[in-house]
Amino acid sequence: MKNVLVAIALTLLPLSGAAQSKADLTRDIVTAHALPRFADLASGSQTLANASIQDCTSDDLRAHYADAFDAWVAVSHMRFGPTEVDNRAFALAFWPDSRGATPKALAGLILVEDTIAQSAATYADMSISARGFYALEFLLYDAKISTAGNPAYRCLLIQTMAADIARMATAMSDEWQDAYAEQLLEPSASGVYRSDAEATQELFKALLTGLQFTSETRMGRPLGTFDKPRATRAEAWRSARSMRHVAVSLATLDDLALRLADGNLPLQSKLLDSFNRAHDQLLALEDPTFAGVAVPQSRFKIEIVHKSIEAIRTIARDELGPHLGVAAGFNALDGD
Repeated sequence: MKNVLVAIALTLLPLSGAAQSKADLTRDIVTAHALPRFADLASGSQTLANASIQDCTSDDLRAHYADAFDAWVAVSHMRFGPTEVDNRAFALAFWPDSRGATPKALAGLILVEDTIAQSAATYADMSISARGFYALEFLLYDAKISTAGNPAYRCLLIQTMAADIARMATAMSDEWQDAYAEQLLEPSASGVYRSDAEATQELFKALLTGLQFTSETRMGRPLGTFDKPRATRAEAWRSARSMRHVAVSLATLDDLALRLADGNLPLQSKLLDSFNRAHDQLLALEDPTFAGVAVPQSRFKIEIVHKSIEAIRTIARDELGPHLGVAAGFNALDGD
């Protein structure tokens, strides 16, 4: 696992002391951060869908699932615009699932071999609890769901779910390319963004959203409390991806943060050092599912990573926001 995660090591961007205008800053982030990541998600998801048609039980399918899931995590902080149309973000990633809705929904579908799984078009009407990457994880990795019922129907369900994921991912990428990028790049009095400052604020909120979710949910849920650790509340623990998701998130948020801090070399260096510290501490855990939360010595190391991510949140809020001249405002997680 450690060798795999090293491949996601934080990318070092050229640090620049020449500040860009907010318009140029937004253009850089849209063209170099957002658009390539949405394109990767669309491409990876389509590859996953194609692989499911070839063989819905192979290790190759699981590898393509991992690649597509990585691509989602790398863009999941951008919870605005096309990502929120038709509840796509929740349909792609219904988690946390505190009431166990996903396995219940999947078990119900498999039990009666519901015909809603006949096509991605009909499956779009399915509850979000039975759609997306986390539902597909149950079909590929859960001991009960992955062996329940008729194998032919489970295969159909995998194929339809993968096609549904690819359909949503492609729509998001296309909408960013065709129209949404321009709304950020060309603010107007009648547009979604009325000024370059509002567009920059949206991107800053995306950074804070990603840091908040990674700290409070990806790490906070399994940590629980010292007396009641919750290892099986970790994200994607069935596929042993919990630690990986934090690593992917840190890498993509580091890229966004350094771009936002353009023109402030001391702040860029501080952010880079903080992200690298958290990333190195994470790799040292060698704990893909955060199972160590239940063991005092390893729990302490996981808590250190958590504190390091909280420290990055503080820098972003208290130093990066003022550097940009924008306030955090509400984000996509407020009220959840």
